[in-house]
Amino acid sequence: MKTVYLDNNATTRPAPEVIEAMMPFFTELWGNPSSMHAFGGQVARPLEAAREEVADFLGAEHPEEIVFNGCATEGDNHALFGVAAAWGKPGTIITSRVEHPAVLGPCLRLREMGHTVVEIGVDGEGLFDMAAYEAALAAHPGPKLVSVMWANNETGVLFPIRRIAELGKAAGATVHTDAVQAAGKVPIDVREAPVDLLTVAGHKMHAPKGVGVLYVRRGTRIKPYVIGGHQERGRRGGTENVPYIVGMGVACRLAKAALTDGSELRIARLRDKLEAGLLATCPDSRVNGSRTHRVPNTLNVSFEYIEGESVLYHLSDRGICASSGSACAAGSLEPSHVIRAMGVPFTAVHGSIRFSLSRYTTEEEIDYVLHHCPEVVAEMRALSPFVKHG
Repeated sequence: MKTVYLDNNATTRPAPEVIEAMMPFFTELWGNPSSMHAFGGQVARPLEAAREEVADFLGAEHPEEIVFNGCATEGDNHALFGVAAAWGKPGTIITSRVEHPAVLGPCLRLREMGHTVVEIGVDGEGLFDMAAYEAALAAHPGPKLVSVMWANNETGVLFPIRRIAELGKAAGATVHTDAVQAAGKVPIDVREAPVDLLTVAGHKMHAPKGVGVLYVRRGTRIKPYVIGGHQERGRRGGTENVPYIVGMGVACRLAKAALTDGSELRIARLRDKLEAGLLATCPDSRVNGSRTHRVPNTLNVSFEYIEGESVLYHLSDRGICASSGSACAAGSLEPSHVIRAMGVPFTAVHGSIRFSLSRYTTEEEIDYVLHHCPEVVAEMRALSPFVKHG
């Protein structure tokens, strides 16, 4: 059966160039980069070269501002708990209502620990409420951490991170952004968007699962989250995962090139073709999120009167891989917190599907989805008690 993979916001196919670069570090260069002998040293040098490639990709002035870790969730936790620990007293965390659970979960724990957490809302297009943000900055004079995502993982909506960072820093806050869904899709430059902390995940940009990055601007007060040895200049204990870090460096180099070679324009064109085709062939459908302020690869669409989970199962039977904005957790169907925050109508809130493309997506695959998805939607609506039949 044909497989069409349109779930790239969940994870991406590792690039062949990435796999090729990693292989020697499994077979020949398997030493510990912290060892004093030459065998370890020949592994440490590629690790530092990868650090330089990541720094270049993010616009970091100093390679040592790059801290390698295991995943974006670890990076987000390190940013939030590390800054709060450096305060030594209760402070305020300002975030958004549509953050990834890797941010919202730690915020809940920090609230339990005595910190104040302020969640900023979004409008019907998923756009960040800047007026509420400015009011929150003014209302909390003590130590502050702002943690706002660069691009939303469900809708692809972009937040004005440069302005968010400028206002936050002017108010004395430390500013963190989860840039997992922005990296490799839009240019990122921490010199232009002056965040103090930034999180990236390798497996969202064609590197393998199990490697991530936390950018820490020089001078930022933050405590270690994983405590152990001296690795990563004492900021993250544990022997570095050298093969994956090398792969991350190559993935960053490839992503930087893709931002200038027209790849993202081609992806956006395919996304727009998919969007137009679904809206034309599936009545009572709507796009969730801004159609102008979003990353080029993401389409979140609601098919009214039906369950997104059912649509996903039937698409999977046809070899189409997508994901739902209506997450099934612990056996109970609950609409996505992102979709709820946008005020999507009740008739559409459970029928949200996210299609996310990559540079490997082809036009033939989009045509395949446009052939089969309307069939699935029609079949589901024929069974729906919310649709008038006859």
